[in-house]
Amino acid sequence: MTYAEFQRHVGKAGLTIKSFAELIRMNRISLSNYAKQGDVPSHLAVIATLLGEMAERGIDYRSVLSRIEIVPKKPRGAAAQGRFGGSKQTDFFLDPKNEDSAQ
Repeated sequence: MTYAEFQRHVGKAGLTIKSFAELIRMNRISLSNYAKQGDVPSHLAVIATLLGEMAERGIDYRSVLSRIEIVPKKPRGAAAQGRFGGSKQTDFFLDPKNEDSAQ
């Protein structure tokens, strides 16, 4: 779905991009970045389309969504500090007394 069509469905639901992002617990900037790409991922397209249709048919989607726990997605790079990509690596320390370990 194009970003313009996505915006139309979000607007049809009576939402702004910011309020849509808040509703689905997503970073607003992440959503806005799709405008540069021109398309939005299909899962967001489905959500926006359904919300727009529900609003058009007089269904209160906010009460429906309030019944589920939406856990915010962790931002990329939000892994444990000092670990590459959040993988379960052991810490690596160089022994300054051992010159071979520094090479």
